[in-house]
Amino acid sequence: MSVELHCHTTFSDGSLSVRETLALAKKKGVTHLAITDHDTTGGIETAVELGHSLEIEIIPGIEISAYDFKRRKRAHILGYYVQPEHEALKKLCSPLIARRQEASRKMVEILSDTGYKITWEQVLHYAGEGGVFKQHIMHALVAAGYSSNIFSNLAQTLFSRGEQGQPRGIAYIPITYIDAIEAIQAIRSAGGVPVLAHPGQYDNLPAVPEWVNTGLEGLEVQHPAHDTETEQQVASLAQSFKLVTTSGSDFHGLYGEHSFSLGEKNPSIESVQALKKKVPRGNS
Repeated sequence: MSVELHCHTTFSDGSLSVRETLALAKKKGVTHLAITDHDTTGGIETAVELGHSLEIEIIPGIEISAYDFKRRKRAHILGYYVQPEHEALKKLCSPLIARRQEASRKMVEILSDTGYKITWEQVLHYAGEGGVFKQHIMHALVAAGYSSNIFSNLAQTLFSRGEQGQPRGIAYIPITYIDAIEAIQAIRSAGGVPVLAHPGQYDNLPAVPEWVNTGLEGLEVQHPAHDTETEQQVASLAQSFKLVTTSGSDFHGLYGEHSFSLGEKNPSIESVQALKKKVPRGNS
């Protein structure tokens, strides 16, 4: 059995549709697939339906774009076995989706005013079913000949957040993300299991003891952004707090910053079984 617990589709910032993602999963021999689009469960019902015909068990998921306001760090919270379109998730995430869309529109306006010949309509073409992310803007810029790839130096020049002393990008527009604790609680309200995604990437490990007390149930150990030392640190912390450990390729297709393919970070079926045991009882 092959498991993939972290992938994105065109409902957020992945380049493949739900149908294309499942077709690739079938080709790669993935038997258990979690669809974890950013801030939406819009593609889950279609994925479940297709999964039945392809004999792939779909794990309804989400990845909430959150923020640790106490430590001033970004944080992504994965939710597994959530109820698709649950009101707790929609109420929390819908305003963020709207904020991201408005920020993306302003980015395109700035680029256009600066002399880049791209339009909002062109960017929307690449966004598919979901909202506009920076990858979609970069795709339009690549298509217009301004860059050879999406994760080029141009992307840094245009969209850098200005972290760690780096200058902010000329088209960077800040977005207010969701409080990490609220994200954890919303996932639990939606019947899901909250797992901290790639904690080493955003230096989230110091927050884990506090977040466990608010309902965090797991940590993502293996991830393209984690080296061996980080994986060991995350695994050790998970063991200390008796948390579920997961892994995933964080697959985005063409829009992926890393080269790992779907199913390459296989956490084994034991992770799936451990997640199932953590699903909150009595949620509806």
